[in-house]
Amino acid sequence: MAINGIIHEVATKKRLLALTFDDGPDETYTPQLLQVLAEYGAKATFYMIGSSIESYSSVAREVHSHGHEIGNHTYNHPHLTKIAPAERKEQLERTDALIKELTGSSPATFRPPYIDFDGDVAAESAGMNYRMIGAVNMDASDWANPGVDHIVSKTMEQAREGGILIFHDGYGDRSQTVEAVRLLLIDLKKQGYQFVTVSELLASADDKDNLQ
Repeated sequence: MAINGIIHEVATKKRLLALTFDDGPDETYTPQLLQVLAEYGAKATFYMIGSSIESYSSVAREVHSHGHEIGNHTYNHPHLTKIAPAERKEQLERTDALIKELTGSSPATFRPPYIDFDGDVAAESAGMNYRMIGAVNMDASDWANPGVDHIVSKTMEQAREGGILIFHDGYGDRSQTVEAVRLLLIDLKKQGYQFVTVSELLASADDKDNLQ
C-alpha cells in the first residue's frame, strides 16, 4: 500500500519479505552481504548511489550477476526536498543512466535518501516510472551501528508478510549489518519466509491497484 506516494509494505497472503540495502555499492561489505544472501538463497534489492557505482563498478556488476535488483538512490545522497528542481532531476537521471548501462534497463524502484520526500519528489519519481520505496523497520537504525541485537530485535518486531526491510551496505562500518542480516535470515527462514526483490514483492500484491 502506498502512503503519500511511498510504499512501505504490500498486502499479500504469501510469506514474502523484501530485503533492501542502501548507500552502496561498497568494496568491503557488499560482497560480504552477497555471500550471506547466497548462503541462504535470498534475493534482495540494492538501492545504489550513482557516485559509488562509478567508484565500485565491478561490485555493482557482481550484485547484478547474482540476480539481485538494483534501485535508484540518487547520485550523491542529498536531501531531495532541499535542492533545486533541476538538481533533483539530475540526481535521479544520472543514476538511472548508470544503472541502465549496468543492467540493460532502467530501475523500477527508487528510495529517496533519508526517506526525505514531498509532493515534488513523488512527482519526479512517478515521472520516471518509479515506485518510491520505504520500509517497515526504520527503528532498526542499522546505519547508526546500534548493535547487532538491536538491529535484529527491532526488525523482528516489524517482520510480516509483504514487509520491506531496510539496511545499509555503504558509508561506514557495516559489519553489524552483515551479522544481523545473517541472524535474521536464519530466524525468518525458520518461520517460513522467502526473500524476494522489491519488484517481485510488488508483483505478489493481492491488490496491485492500491500500489499506485
